[in-house]
Amino acid sequence: MTVLRPVRAGNAFEETVERLLQAIKLGVVAKGGKLPPERELAARLGISRVTLREAIRALSEAGHLDVRRGRYGGAFVTYEPSEPDPGDLRQAVKEMGRAELSDALTFRLAVESGAAQVLATTELTGEQRDLLLRRLSDLNEAGLEDYRRLDTAFHLSIAELTGSTRLATTCADARSRVSDLLNAIPMLHVNLEHSALQHRAIAEAILAGDPDAARRAVAEHLEGTAALLRAFLT
Repeated sequence: MTVLRPVRAGNAFEETVERLLQAIKLGVVAKGGKLPPERELAARLGISRVTLREAIRALSEAGHLDVRRGRYGGAFVTYEPSEPDPGDLRQAVKEMGRAELSDALTFRLAVESGAAQVLATTELTGEQRDLLLRRLSDLNEAGLEDYRRLDTAFHLSIAELTGSTRLATTCADARSRVSDLLNAIPMLHVNLEHSALQHRAIAEAILAGDPDAARRAVAEHLEGTAALLRAFLT
């Protein structure tokens, strides 16, 4: 829930919509899942419940949330990424611009490889090690419909386990900038197998306490993703 951090008071409504949409698109709350209770979510975001309700209403009207009343009610996620399509990928890049794409990929490479390097220097508890391995296992066992969400969870867990809120939120922002592009990449079996090997190399380097290997493993993985993006754009 790193993405659900306090918003700035001067732009509360817009930033609340942005935070909630980021959590939804990154799969922090999966389709069919429920956002935290209103009181808890308003406190987490540092806003009034009135502002939160307005933001939830806007996302409901946009088709991303289903608001239900009653004892078992709440705001349930209805957002679902469209099926991967190279045409959608080209359109998304066109809207972003190639310069912005290059910047976004460079930014992600810097912060995620840095997070892995930092985590590999950290003395992890047994619970933290288990969490990283569980995220890896969940991703390896994921079906295609859940793959992107669990891929995001694995990557973001690396930054979150460093204990740095600023680093975790920065990595979440970096992922958000390219999430629509990643969702548009067709998921080919050979690429998923290669990614699985890379993900394991990342986890093993971190758990072995090898910061250089962890940084290199993440860099290799993200550079491969960037190359795949470019391949579908040619």
